Amino acid sequence: MAPAPGNGPPLPGWVATAVTFLCSGTVLVLEIVGLRLIAPYVGVTLQTSTAIIGFALAAIAMGAWSGGAAADRTDPRRLLAPLMVAGGALVVAVLPLVRFTGSLLTGADAGAVLLLAAVAVVVPAALLSAVPPMVVKLQLASLSETGAVVGRLSGIGTLGAIAATFVTGFLLIAVLPSSVILVGNGLVTAAAGLALAVLLRRSVGGAGPRVFPALLGLTLGGALLAAVAPTPCEEETAYHCARVVTDPERESGRVLLLDTLRHSYVDLDDPTHLEFEYLRAVAAVIDVLAPAGRPLSALHLGGGGLTLPRYLAAVRPGTESLVVEVDQGVVAIDREQLALQTSDELRVRVADGRVGLADEPPGKRDLVVGDAFGGLSVPWQLTTRESLELVDGALADIGVYTVNLIDHPPLAFVRAELATMRAVFPHVLLLARAPVLAGEDGGNVVAVASRSPLPVEPLEKALAAHELAWQVAQGSALTAFVGDAAVLTDDFAPVDQLLSPYG
Repeated sequence: MAPAPGNGPPLPGWVATAVTFLCSGTVLVLEIVGLRLIAPYVGVTLQTSTAIIGFALAAIAMGAWSGGAAADRTDPRRLLAPLMVAGGALVVAVLPLVRFTGSLLTGADAGAVLLLAAVAVVVPAALLSAVPPMVVKLQLASLSETGAVVGRLSGIGTLGAIAATFVTGFLLIAVLPSSVILVGNGLVTAAAGLALAVLLRRSVGGAGPRVFPALLGLTLGGALLAAVAPTPCEEETAYHCARVVTDPERESGRVLLLDTLRHSYVDLDDPTHLEFEYLRAVAAVIDVLAPAGRPLSALHLGGGGLTLPRYLAAVRPGTESLVVEVDQGVVAIDREQLALQTSDELRVRVADGRVGLADEPPGKRDLVVGDAFGGLSVPWQLTTRESLELVDGALADIGVYTVNLIDHPPLAFVRAELATMRAVFPHVLLLARAPVLAGEDGGNVVAVASRSPLPVEPLEKALAAHELAWQVAQGSALTAFVGDAAVLTDDFAPVDQLLSPYG
């Protein structure tokens, strides 16, 4: 039986298992947390997720390929510990590198997304992915057991990645800031590399030990920079980098920022103050929905700062509002910094909007308001024909659905969502500024749908009363605006591709 071309005895089985498990797991922690690191600068879109996943996979492939090639040319014992320490050190260094790079960016275009994603994952993931093939090389006692060794260690690496994915996504993100997760994981990996160096020191000498002071300096320097690097986050929630800032022109005004967006404006002293134009457009719809002061039954998909539910409670006392907000952390910020007080008439449920819709009793709501956003886009599962059929089922016969949308020319998403709404509701209107309706500009628009005819002339007057120079598109004008846009379904809803977030 031919011996394997290894150098010296294999690693102890438990050491090989632990090293493979740890390095593979660290790469997945870096991938998951990397998305949260870049979100405050470029938002959370399909493109940002794709960039992080793509670069992580490229780094894994590059590291595995180069690590295997290096193991055939050099005794892997000389490389394992330095690679682990360097990889761990660079995991720590990723945090300040992303924050300093992000602070220098002036936009959230595709180039910025790709740059930040590359900075977040490529080098440390490639270094750590070079470790498992070197461990495999050391464990090959003979060619007759190649399949068993490769299969076992490949499985262990996969288990490490799976464990890291579930523990990070379900536990760590919920209890620790991303910075703590990243720095802690990097330090653990670097410490494991040092422990491995001590274990192997008697069997190998040479250049390895000489590089450790530099690697330790890199690790400690990265941790120090991580502590002082600028961050746009005041608080990290399960989904967002969040902060509340005071409006310098209005002492009682507060702005809730989620990642890159001014998400909500709340006046702590005056709940009837609606700063954002799209909310005033929604208020105009509510004005013509029912006589002034009459209480409504309202379902809000997406909460943010709960500006509109507070407004309804003030101008229509007795209104029953249920807010479905997916982010518990945002609700906590609302309570702690934006003076939110819930009651039997203003309730908050922490759940995905689609789940909340599915649980709604039929025919109860006078009003359903869509104002949920993941980054720059409405979550795709709230845009489809199937989700709008749930909205229709929740509404009373004369109930109204109004939804806030954001798009930029060529406004492909808004057109598709209007086509989808018209496939479900017999009456649909679009409220927007004239340049948007002409396809020359973008921003917020408000779409309105109902089973009953919508009063266009009173709505135009209500828009003017709310100091809005918005227009109402209906009938043939709306048909021309929608054009040949496709209806979105659960099977086909390319929302992020239809949007033009970098326009």
